[in-house]
Amino acid sequence: MSHVMNTYSRQPVAFVRGEGVWLWDSGGKRYLDGLAGIAVNTLGHAHPRLTAALSEQIGKLIHCSNVYQIPAQESLADKLCALSGMDEVFFSNSGCEANEAAIKLARLYGHKRGIEAPAIIVMEKSFHGRTLATLSATGNRRVQAGFEPLVKGFVRVPYDDLAAVRHLATNNRDVVAVLVEPIQGEGGIRTPDASYLQELRRICSENNWLMMLDEVQTGIGRTGCWFAHQHAAIVPDVMTLAKGLGSGVPIGACLAAGAATGTFGPGNHGSTFGGNPLACVAGLTTLNVMEQDNLPAYAGQLGQFIRNGITAALQGVKGFQEIRGQGLMIGIVLDKPCAELVKLALARGLLINVTADSVVRLLPPLVMSQDEAQQLVDILCPLIKDFLQS
Repeated sequence: MSHVMNTYSRQPVAFVRGEGVWLWDSGGKRYLDGLAGIAVNTLGHAHPRLTAALSEQIGKLIHCSNVYQIPAQESLADKLCALSGMDEVFFSNSGCEANEAAIKLARLYGHKRGIEAPAIIVMEKSFHGRTLATLSATGNRRVQAGFEPLVKGFVRVPYDDLAAVRHLATNNRDVVAVLVEPIQGEGGIRTPDASYLQELRRICSENNWLMMLDEVQTGIGRTGCWFAHQHAAIVPDVMTLAKGLGSGVPIGACLAAGAATGTFGPGNHGSTFGGNPLACVAGLTTLNVMEQDNLPAYAGQLGQFIRNGITAALQGVKGFQEIRGQGLMIGIVLDKPCAELVKLALARGLLINVTADSVVRLLPPLVMSQDEAQQLVDILCPLIKDFLQS
């Protein structure tokens, strides 16, 4: 009997080694990783440059506390701001912590403007984390159920519905920010209209609201740009990152720009482990390798290759509805719940995920080759066909 709390429906496999986009289980079987630890292993497994950098840093210093200056943290903040056009960074350990920081920042921003009960607009079918504040912001009752009373201060509207946001601009004087995913990940790889983010940016600017983008899953090159909002040629006031930033080493970040810059001061927020030397070296190395190997652009090209292959294989198959996403953030939408495909793929040596009940989610490492991507398509599509025809 395991003494680990029963909070996950785990698959019956334990991985002991990885290399590139491949994993080996305790019995020696090899698997193609189409999930990357849910968009985490940007550089795949055991990347030589990341392994060397982490090994060197572990031999020097792992942790020293934010009471002191941390050069690697400052370098990573500089790099992120240079890539994003943002002004300052707070480092945490995860995506939900980064979103907690964003929520706190928005509330403090509102109080400084004299708003007694600041409200944040959030979206239906969104996912922002499992802490009390972030699950309250999340638009999924299954995540929230049993944890009431929820945190107040969130106003929910449908995703990709600008009219609903404009309505609040004229009917709710307590709104101080909008929190939105550029592409909804857990919500089913839902991509908004091409002008959605641009119009949200305009509405936020007109109303002195903070535009806050949750790029925990979409950021760090996954969609074909460094950050998904760059496809829309905008700059948010707040952006949150995590998942792929450390290629497996836990790290999150809350970035601020424009009106949000300087909102936090000493004592307003903190983290014991956030931004420690080891995590920041992981982040720096990840970004440097991505930059040297041009991985964001490559992710865009490889994602198109995979989507084209899946579309060609499943076109006309009854039960296949559409393929969604951008870059290496891909959702295959079926007409019925398909969770059992995860086990079927596992048996064939492929790691996938199902979200929103009926969407097969692919989030492979950004270092996947075209040949490996073709293998993914060749394994997955017959499984989906057989499942839909059964």
